[in-house]
Amino acid sequence: MTPTPSTAAPSVELYDTTLRDGAQGTGFSYSIDDRLRILHKIDQLGVPFIEGGWPGANPRDTEFFKLATKETLQHSTLTSFGMTRKAGEKPEDSPVLRELLDTGTEVICIVGKASALHVTEAIRTDLAEGLAMIQDSIAFLQREGRRVFFDAEHFFDGYVYDQTFAMQALDAAEQGGAERLVLCDTNGGMLPRDVARILDAVAAGVDAKLGIHVHNDAGCAVANSLIAVEHGAYQVQGVVNGYGERTGNADLIPIAANLVLKMGMTDALPEGSIERLTEVAHYVAEVANVAPDSRQPYAGRYAFTHKAGLHASGLARLETAYEHVSPDLVGNHRGISVSDLGGAATLTMKAREFGLEVDAGIVPALLQDIKEREARGYTFEVADASLEILMRRAMGWKQDYFTVESYKALVQERWDEGAVAEATVKVITNDERHIETAEGHGPVGALDNALRKALTNEYPELAHMSLEDYRVRVLDENVGTGAVVRVLIDTSNGEREWTTVGVSENILEASWEALVESYAFGLLHPRSHADG
Repeated sequence: MTPTPSTAAPSVELYDTTLRDGAQGTGFSYSIDDRLRILHKIDQLGVPFIEGGWPGANPRDTEFFKLATKETLQHSTLTSFGMTRKAGEKPEDSPVLRELLDTGTEVICIVGKASALHVTEAIRTDLAEGLAMIQDSIAFLQREGRRVFFDAEHFFDGYVYDQTFAMQALDAAEQGGAERLVLCDTNGGMLPRDVARILDAVAAGVDAKLGIHVHNDAGCAVANSLIAVEHGAYQVQGVVNGYGERTGNADLIPIAANLVLKMGMTDALPEGSIERLTEVAHYVAEVANVAPDSRQPYAGRYAFTHKAGLHASGLARLETAYEHVSPDLVGNHRGISVSDLGGAATLTMKAREFGLEVDAGIVPALLQDIKEREARGYTFEVADASLEILMRRAMGWKQDYFTVESYKALVQERWDEGAVAEATVKVITNDERHIETAEGHGPVGALDNALRKALTNEYPELAHMSLEDYRVRVLDENVGTGAVVRVLIDTSNGEREWTTVGVSENILEASWEALVESYAFGLLHPRSHADG
């Protein structure tokens, strides 16, 4: 459960709370298996401490600790989280503290009120008892052989409201034996200048190492975490991808990248780990069953994607022209977005990204084709797969995996089943005609199922392909039901994800165009291990 500690202390210490604070975001619900998978992925990244949850808060957290404490971690120490004893309660009689001890974790992070207002109005006790709750609880856990970190809840707002009590809360924790005093911006409303000013004052008045835990309600969580480090914070708590309650927590991905690449704290993670940030960000998003943030700093799909022709042409001459760091440093890659804002240089760079060498003679016509298509409603900024197919066609390529003879889809109301979608497709592969019919939750799903049935025997790798997302946009709302629509389909084969686009006044025709191109692209770029 606990790795062998390094003899040299790092200049900064990361603490992950994805499994606890991150799980409090609306729409998030991790199974125990999900939690174990995330635990090991973050451990592989090399984060020193991973907070597993609040034992006793719910059966799932309790069961998780029973399993997680038996797991072998390479780099991380699993920690449990809970609150202080209640007012008027003895620490040895506290069920919450007993549940924390029962987890068996070496490190316990305990939260207590650092705001006088919250002591008197939220838990409704006097300030002296509020301080005793902190000190007694920490001292009790330490006597039981545990290392204790103290999360000073509402510290920054509490400091502004009553500076004396906020500092007394830290002193009580320190007297109790807390190793870390973590200052929490629980409401997430502080600005960097507030954090810097208060950290400077606090650092001069305590001996234990300080930590920072901030929420993103003012959009400053990452900035506040970084400036806290510059002003004395040693431990930085955060959540992979910034998930969490309300607007979320500080995002550990850009925090780690900035600490290592911008602030010179190369020991924040083990050597080579920074290159796994993109992988970890996407992995956690996948387990959480949410789409990765395409514009997430460092790890987002578009974090290093360039669209405007001026940017792309400048990038062709000097890679640092429009990139603050090289994308490969964080395991990401450079992208060129082709649109009507781009020019020949953009198109040539994009072709090379696809591994294609486009003859200069066809570039003007290809560029004109792209601009005309975008004028009709196509977008190739996100639909890289459709763009690559368009380029290959311009170079003389023709997909010969299958030929569509016809397709149809209908929705009918059945008295015993409600509305049911059914589709029939007729395709030809290797001079053999296939006719397949399938049902689906909707006409597009039915078309997908029917096409898959028609092709799977010929192309078994299609079994690994799945439609991940389907998006429709009406391009001219004033025309009503006769408007042109754009359909984007995201597909994955477990190794890579791609997007195709279709445009038509008929939503099924647009969907079919995007679906067929998605299949063609998947067959053009099969999995490296088709049986895996």
